[in-house]
Amino acid sequence: MKKVIYAFCLFVTVTSCVSKKKFTLAENGRLAALSRERALNKDLNQLQTENTGLKRQITRLEGDTARLGASVREYRESLYSNMSEQDKLAMMLQEKMSKLAEREATINQLQEEINAQNEKVDALLNSVKDALLGFNSEELTVTQKDGKVYVAMSDKLLFESGSAQVNKQGKTALGKLAEVLKKQTDIDVMIEGHTDSKPIKTVQFKDNWDLSVVRATSVVRILTKDYDVNPLQIVPSGRGEYLPVDSNDTADGRARNRRTEIIMAPRIDKLMDILK
Repeated sequence: MKKVIYAFCLFVTVTSCVSKKKFTLAENGRLAALSRERALNKDLNQLQTENTGLKRQITRLEGDTARLGASVREYRESLYSNMSEQDKLAMMLQEKMSKLAEREATINQLQEEINAQNEKVDALLNSVKDALLGFNSEELTVTQKDGKVYVAMSDKLLFESGSAQVNKQGKTALGKLAEVLKKQTDIDVMIEGHTDSKPIKTVQFKDNWDLSVVRATSVVRILTKDYDVNPLQIVPSGRGEYLPVDSNDTADGRARNRRTEIIMAPRIDKLMDILK
């Protein structure tokens, strides 16, 4: 019995010590959390106070800026009103001369660029003429107009009658022209198909317009696929019978109207930049 009583007392003592230790740890944790909460609340209150002060300071600065701007405007108006008529005229003249100098500089820059463009066109014209030297005027012509170089190839040089397939002689002519185009990386090329006014209606072509478009596209394919001209430089289009160069009332006139024109023009990006 004594042993039992002793064991019971020992158990109560140990249990009491453990519970007291847990209580102490929990209490210490609660007090630490409470302390942190108070510190955070204090920091938050301080930040709110500083924020309110900054807002007030910004409001004062905005007011000062507005007043300063008004003072500057009043000063300018007062200065101008106190100037003599001669001084006013001198100021206006100076402003006009400054604008005039700017415009003259722009005009000179434009003129220099135009001269450079004209030199490019002349060089391009000579290169094309040299490349196509072996063909006669009935087969093709090379002309210059409005800052562009025009190569007009007759339909007999390029195609069979009513066909859009480029023949052997036409491929030879296009190959010589392609050698020039591949060296001119800063030009744009328009391929235009033209016909006479005689109507055409076949299984392949509905009308002259259709024929002119397909012929222009055939020429573009030869230049790009067979001779490696940059496709980004070339745009095909068909004009049909709507842009003749001669009368359609005669056989010779109709022959001149049946043509494919290769139109080459130096790019004007620099001119457009100056104008902007």
